[in-house]
Amino acid sequence: MKRRLFLQGGAAAPLVTVIPGALREALAEEGGWRTYETVTKVEIGSSAGVTRAWIPLPFTAQTAWHRPLGNRWTGNGRMKVVKDAKYGAEMLYCEWQRGERAPVAEVTSRFATRDRAVDLLKPAGSATEDPAALKLALQPTALLPADGIVRETAQEITAGRRTDLDKARAIYEWVVENTFRDPKVKGCGWGDIKSMLETRNFGGKCGDINALFVGLARASGVPARDVYGVRVAPSAAGYKSLGLGSANASRAQHCRAEFYARGIGWVPVDPADVRKVALEEPPGNLRIGNPRVMVVRRKLFGAWEMNWLAYNTAHDVVLPGSKTTVPYLMYPNGESGGRVLDQLDPDAFRYAITAREIKA
Repeated sequence: MKRRLFLQGGAAAPLVTVIPGALREALAEEGGWRTYETVTKVEIGSSAGVTRAWIPLPFTAQTAWHRPLGNRWTGNGRMKVVKDAKYGAEMLYCEWQRGERAPVAEVTSRFATRDRAVDLLKPAGSATEDPAALKLALQPTALLPADGIVRETAQEITAGRRTDLDKARAIYEWVVENTFRDPKVKGCGWGDIKSMLETRNFGGKCGDINALFVGLARASGVPARDVYGVRVAPSAAGYKSLGLGSANASRAQHCRAEFYARGIGWVPVDPADVRKVALEEPPGNLRIGNPRVMVVRRKLFGAWEMNWLAYNTAHDVVLPGSKTTVPYLMYPNGESGGRVLDQLDPDAFRYAITAREIKA
């Protein structure tokens, strides 16, 4: 039977195939912007009953380091853009009715990014943020409690520190010193920071190590949040471990973190990537004091290289149309006949993500 094919774009901005002149001129004038395209394809080979999928879409905010340029999608089911009610994380919701033997969906997204850096020696002084956003960035989540051992540890780390910046710096250095990247952890790790602190097992990946920074910051009264995304290009800084080695981004998910300092604004950090460099850069297992590691350690308190697409900052996401809750929305999710598909196994789930830079 011939498959049905739909092209939908009503709920999201249309994909910008050619960047409009005004936007192109604005990006060129500001400098440093690069445009990328990602394609996420979901194929569920063994469907049973009603089948659903949720595909993360690019960060919707226009910032000094990220500009969304639209999405388009095709497939043989019902598709629409939906949002997480609490954080506003956008995703493409796909649904196939019973009897569809080969559910398929493909979403193409374009966006522009440029490297992000905050001059911590020259505070803006007038930085402001929506109080509701700051309140949200202080709230505990299921895996990031702000009491008990988390609060006790945070108090020990930040003792004597008074400013947001000083507290965050102390937490960042503590996380870098005490954690390690564990390659055996599946995916990016779930970020169960209470268990990490109770067991004193500080091994993990970005979803664990950066979550530890965020949880300790919140417990110290410093607004902080994880930012979930995926790497889309090689690193221009000469670190193979900090970039995408090919067009295949199916396993390139990476979460980062940021905190809010009064008088400065949101400050990007990434202690997990410091530990990634220490583990993976040749010859491997570098000491934390190694010069190549120290360069990254200094840089990643206040800066991100933007060879990376941000999706959202959402925790404890209740997938629309389902009873399933996921700790974060960084991977495609799916279920078929009430069975949850393993989001960390793209080969079994059968999804693929590719990324490329769009040259002018």
